[in-house]
Amino acid sequence: MSIQEAKNISGIKNLELLANQVVEGFITGLHKSPFHGFSVEFAEHRLYNKGESTKHIDWKLFAKTDKLFVKRYEEETNLRCHLIIDNSASMHYPQIKNPNLEHLNKIGFSVIASAALLEILKRQRDAYGLSVYSDVNEYYAPAKGSERHRRMLLHQLEKLLTEQSKAKTKTFDALHEVADKIHRRSLLFLFTDMFQADKEEESLFEALRHLKYNKHEVVLFHTFDSQKELNFNFDNTPKRFVDVETGEFINLYADTVKEGYKSIVEKYFNALKMKCMQYKIEYVPVDINQGFEQILTTYLVSRKRFL
Repeated sequence: MSIQEAKNISGIKNLELLANQVVEGFITGLHKSPFHGFSVEFAEHRLYNKGESTKHIDWKLFAKTDKLFVKRYEEETNLRCHLIIDNSASMHYPQIKNPNLEHLNKIGFSVIASAALLEILKRQRDAYGLSVYSDVNEYYAPAKGSERHRRMLLHQLEKLLTEQSKAKTKTFDALHEVADKIHRRSLLFLFTDMFQADKEEESLFEALRHLKYNKHEVVLFHTFDSQKELNFNFDNTPKRFVDVETGEFINLYADTVKEGYKSIVEKYFNALKMKCMQYKIEYVPVDINQGFEQILTTYLVSRKRFL
């Protein structure tokens, strides 16, 4: 398979290949970043502790580094991570027929980011679960660490790329259900564009507080397209802008509202950030045009802090 063919996301094998490419590129970049110290963990090793059995020491790695590392095995799971993905209609904006790494919508970005996180979690010998929701909880799988489980989750992620959602968003209901199902302390990553009715915002943060009350660490990946949804970069011809979840629409020239629109959205984003700080929820604004490094770096930092 050529690199160009691999860039197309259709099919679970290609999704898995893409996830591997993203992770390998990220690990290579770690050697040039302030996070290079984490790279040892990705080799699926840990430092040898004096006094323990020498049975699993990697002597080949010792010959290269002059340091003792122990190979890690599946039973050494030490973190439970749960990925939560918003699959409402707004996450499928913009509609893309053949998504690839250079051309993604919000759901496509979230799917590849999640697949990359699954690849890292597998290498770390950690456990991973998945929830998908819109106006109802569409899918839930508890955290496990087996290869069969990971492939089942990849299959579910791949379905999100091929099935167009027309559902509304009820993040707060979904999060309450997830909070009731996850009984062991976990690291939770939530991918959502945070588009919901104003009256639902407080309910959303009540649900996030429910997760925090249960001792989970919560990272909100606020997923958006900066070109369209923040900067409102549309050509100045008459257009009809339609809310994909409610069907409401307005006809206008983009330039007539661009400045005011951007100001309002920036204030909203900042308000979300401040609210998350208030409730000790990590807020990470994620522009789908900027690649996956921020997602994976956040995972590394969160993991180190969690453990």
